[in-house]
Amino acid sequence: MPELSPQTRDKLKKVATPTLMTALYRRGLRNQWIQDVHLINTAATPMVGIAFTLRYMPAREDLNKLEVFRDRNHPQRVAVEQCPRGAVLVIDSRKDARAASAGSILITRLMVRGCAGVVTDGGFRDTPELRKLSFPAYHNRPAAPTNLTLHQAIEINGPIGCGDAPVFPGDVIVGDGEGVVVVPAHLADEIADETVEMTAFEDFVTEEVLKGRSILGLYPATEEQTRKDFEVWRKANKR
Repeated sequence: MPELSPQTRDKLKKVATPTLMTALYRRGLRNQWIQDVHLINTAATPMVGIAFTLRYMPAREDLNKLEVFRDRNHPQRVAVEQCPRGAVLVIDSRKDARAASAGSILITRLMVRGCAGVVTDGGFRDTPELRKLSFPAYHNRPAAPTNLTLHQAIEINGPIGCGDAPVFPGDVIVGDGEGVVVVPAHLADEIADETVEMTAFEDFVTEEVLKGRSILGLYPATEEQTRKDFEVWRKANKR
């Protein structure tokens, strides 16, 4: 599994997902936003980690009874125990939140094992408990029924779709209060560097707008004076 350098991880924790999406759009990537997922505990720290995936398919009733959880090799259980430290478990639940993708016990296990977060395009159960965890968990909406009702865990760490976004094992998953973006693994370092620069400029622009300055010529920086002012601001703020 590819590694994410501490430097890149730290940079990505400091940039907003909309900024990442703009940088990806510049490279022709339009579908890296995981649609319709929401952070359960809004106090959880920013989420950055390598993608480790779990895929569900529609459940076949005779193969998906409650007894399947007795199998120590059940893919859902194995995924929770194998998701690497610092990685994000990303679950393809076919955008179906009528049954849970997981619940508080499994997600607590991910937290204790040192994983970076969990995302599903379905739902999680036990959301009152999940709101109390200092662990990033994103889902579509609460879902009390067990995942066995509709979902059959079928594959670990293969390519998936999650909320219409393509996710390949090893991609970098970044989440904040806005939502979750998927950064292709080979672009992670350069995207991190670029978006740190973009963030500095956007912080400068925000300060200028709050002072009453027009966005014309400022955002984007189409006037030379804007670029000069930004350089002065950077030096003053050590950015």
